[in-house]
Amino acid sequence: MNIKEKAILAHQEWKGKIEIVSRAKITNREELAIAYTPGVAEPCKLIEQDPSLSYTLTRRGNLVAVITDGTAVLGLGDIGPEAAMPVMEGKCALFKEFAGVDAFPICVNSHDVDEIVRTIELIGPSFGGINLEDIAAPRCFEIEQKLKEKLDIPVFHDDQHGTAIVVAAAIINAMKVCGKQLTDMTAVINGAGAAGIAIGRLLLKLQVKDIIMCDIGGILYEGADFMNPAQAAMARCTNHAGRRGNLAEAMKGADVLIGVSKPGLVTPEMVASMAERPAVFAMANPVPEILPEEAKKGGAYVVGTGRSDYPNQINNVLAFPGIFKGALQARAKDITEEMKLASAYAIAGILTDGELSPDRILPDPFDKRVAQAVAQAVVGCVEAEGL
Repeated sequence: MNIKEKAILAHQEWKGKIEIVSRAKITNREELAIAYTPGVAEPCKLIEQDPSLSYTLTRRGNLVAVITDGTAVLGLGDIGPEAAMPVMEGKCALFKEFAGVDAFPICVNSHDVDEIVRTIELIGPSFGGINLEDIAAPRCFEIEQKLKEKLDIPVFHDDQHGTAIVVAAAIINAMKVCGKQLTDMTAVINGAGAAGIAIGRLLLKLQVKDIIMCDIGGILYEGADFMNPAQAAMARCTNHAGRRGNLAEAMKGADVLIGVSKPGLVTPEMVASMAERPAVFAMANPVPEILPEEAKKGGAYVVGTGRSDYPNQINNVLAFPGIFKGALQARAKDITEEMKLASAYAIAGILTDGELSPDRILPDPFDKRVAQAVAQAVVGCVEAEGL
């Protein structure tokens, strides 16, 4: 059987990838009385007086909601909340396996920003953090921002920030391998949606020399009439020379190409036009913008994709489990830009300079050091920022 056939069979056998397991032993009357009535009334009364005790007297302190509206699921698009459930369950399983964080999938049947925000706001007291997932741009920006304003728990859209953090970690190490400085490099980002814009924002924090963003209308430049508000905001702080044109024009002389767009948009000839020893991160899934072997034909020195069957997989599982582990541990009220940057450096720092190579710029997703290192970085930021 191929992987698709194996996946269908496995899901039929699992009937769901997660389950509820009781932490309380209830085998006799006394245990029942302590876990439920009448004993359960006592923690309820304490929490009524001090709601923060919900973090220590219930599972809230280790519980994340994984929430979607089903509008941007993997590369499948708007497939609806029910069809998004296997992905949300999978994300919850990853939280548990990689960081020991409990997570629960919630699929909201609405495309209305305010309705989604209100729904999440109402269930917020049940959770220690909110992981937004597979929500289409540009609504995802507005939903996240409104929730950050309304909730006093971390809200994190993984498609944006998880991707950005791992890409930033990859670039930190790729530039070491390529013998370049971050402050001297130019990065091209193809795909100015949720992930692309978040990557661009974090690269600005990395203080890269310049970023050129491209979308279906071509290079983003200040005043272009094809941009949405989020793209226009990025145009104001990128593309310093005001370059115009298509992706091929953008790539000329660039040090890094980051693809979060569609398959087959990049040719070996376009890679050959880049700077010496370029890095190409072609992350469209399951078929990248250019296959690694083709990118190397064009002269790419470091190549990464979103796939597990090639070296240098850009995998969000390197970021989000540890980020929430740290945020929950420190009882953070937000996940800040400083936390994201610190997480990127923590991931990059797992590998020593001696371990780095063109085919190894990121740690293995199953490296147990990763989640703990990221969690410690987040806790350190909370302590430093006093959040």
